[in-house]
Amino acid sequence: MFLLVGLGNPGAKYAKNRHNIGFMAVDEIARHYNFGAERSRLQGLAREGVIETEAGPQKIILVKPQTFMNESGRCVGGFMTFHKIPIAKVIVYYDEVELTPGRCRIKVGGGTAGHNGLRSIVSQSGAGFKRVRLGVGHPGREKMLSHVLDDFSSSEFTWVDTLCDAVARTTPLILEDKHDAFQTKVSTLAPPPPVPAWLRGGSGDAS
Repeated sequence: MFLLVGLGNPGAKYAKNRHNIGFMAVDEIARHYNFGAERSRLQGLAREGVIETEAGPQKIILVKPQTFMNESGRCVGGFMTFHKIPIAKVIVYYDEVELTPGRCRIKVGGGTAGHNGLRSIVSQSGAGFKRVRLGVGHPGREKMLSHVLDDFSSSEFTWVDTLCDAVARTTPLILEDKHDAFQTKVSTLAPPPPVPAWLRGGSGDAS
């Protein structure tokens, strides 16, 4: 069994924020693979389903923590403990300011780079989970908080929707540990848009 976690903040106020692209990604995974109805459990909203891979069907729990971003680890840890899911089978989807908008990279373990959701999960459960980093761009340190808590614009949702669809379609590759293939396929299905002038020079793409 795998635990797929989208990071964000609960409530309509935050639904379209850049900080909530993790929620958007797992919602699209649930839609694409016809997961069951969403239920409130263990401080999160969860859905269950099965995704077919070359190794066979894999049972999946998708969860969106409802604890607010900086307490995400309490929800994630609760699901890991209840379902006996090891850290190696936890995949977290979140907004990454160090990637330009529309870029997607995956890594395993590492630091938190100041991301409060990641920091909370690491403090509760350790750092060895997979991370799907969804680029939202870096506007400069002084504008960081307002940037991630602002809504995507209507024009940005063109690439956001395409990226989330690509991430959903390629989920089996992550489950099979085919990380390079996942990144390549996502980039093919969802080519990143041109970098806005106001972000040029402000965002790195280091993997």
